[in-house]
Amino acid sequence: MKNILITGGAGFIGSSIAIKLIDKGYSVTVLDNLSKQIHGESPNESYLFRKIKDKVTFIKGDITIGVDWEKALVGQEAVIHLAAETGTGQSMYEIERYTNVNIGGTAIFLDILTNKKTNIEKVIVASSRAIYGEGKYFCEEHGAVYPDERKEQDMVNNDFENKCPLCGGNVEHRPTDETSKIHPSSIYGITKQVQEQMVLLSCKAIKIPVVAYRYQNVYGPGQSLKNPYTGILSIFSVNMINNQPINIFEDGKESRDFVYIDDVVNATILGLEKEEANYNIFNVGSGKKITIKQVVDILKTHYNSDSDIKITGNFRMGDIRHNYADISKISKLLGFTPEFHFEKSIKLFTDWVKKERITDDIFYEKSLLEMQEKGLFK
Repeated sequence: MKNILITGGAGFIGSSIAIKLIDKGYSVTVLDNLSKQIHGESPNESYLFRKIKDKVTFIKGDITIGVDWEKALVGQEAVIHLAAETGTGQSMYEIERYTNVNIGGTAIFLDILTNKKTNIEKVIVASSRAIYGEGKYFCEEHGAVYPDERKEQDMVNNDFENKCPLCGGNVEHRPTDETSKIHPSSIYGITKQVQEQMVLLSCKAIKIPVVAYRYQNVYGPGQSLKNPYTGILSIFSVNMINNQPINIFEDGKESRDFVYIDDVVNATILGLEKEEANYNIFNVGSGKKITIKQVVDILKTHYNSDSDIKITGNFRMGDIRHNYADISKISKLLGFTPEFHFEKSIKLFTDWVKKERITDDIFYEKSLLEMQEKGLFK
């Protein structure tokens, strides 16, 4: 396989995969709609688009349009399907758009694969940690459990921890493996669950090898500094560069698994190149957790910022408390080991941010107001 189509290939993850594939001798075609939410008002001038411009065959198109798919698939031997709407909070009030793009766009692709002649020999689909919802926890009485969404009244009372769904007691979070219960707590998570299952089922039925990746929180140079709905590192960075107050939701003890972009690229290409990956699902993360308060403290040091840090107790409906990946499966089957650890590689991100032209972050505040008006931000 030498001809690779990347949907969403002008995005953060897609553009990095494209460059690495080109360096390895692949011919890359990108299908992307250059969304204003990601690329800004002048997408042709965006960092991510300029990164791949003149290096790939670029098709400006939309995955919700069949003819754009058909045009992009001509001559391709593999598809890395990344194009999607990705804002957890935004998905809770733009339900139709998220469903149309993430599920509908994928359905069009699978219809073409199933009913028309193509040269596709492998499909990679980007899933998400969001499909796990709160992920795996441990209860002293009941062992491994999978908590339901946290209750609004508990969070109003500043009780943010998850509870055992059987006895109601507090539980401790554990690394989430690929066999864990799937129970997303956001519309975005639901769409990624359905998308993943559709691709795995359809491709298996028509005997096209397929690999699904459940990415954790991806970060690194090139991450959008304009999109208010994804990437808390970008949101915090913009505020700190402008010495604006930082609002840490809940109690600051919520945690995430941050995985560096180069590790995500390497993991994805392993799935493209290794037959051992076929028909498998893999977590892609660092396998480690870090609290949001720790993240903010590290960023503030790197930016030497005067931002006032406030732990406000605010919360968003649909957000999870904790989630970090068990990456033993991808390590065992594909030999993947994360090479970039947060405490050191975050400097690669902050050094890049410092070189970018940063404006006031009015978009983030607007997004919170939108959620508040709909009762989704407290």
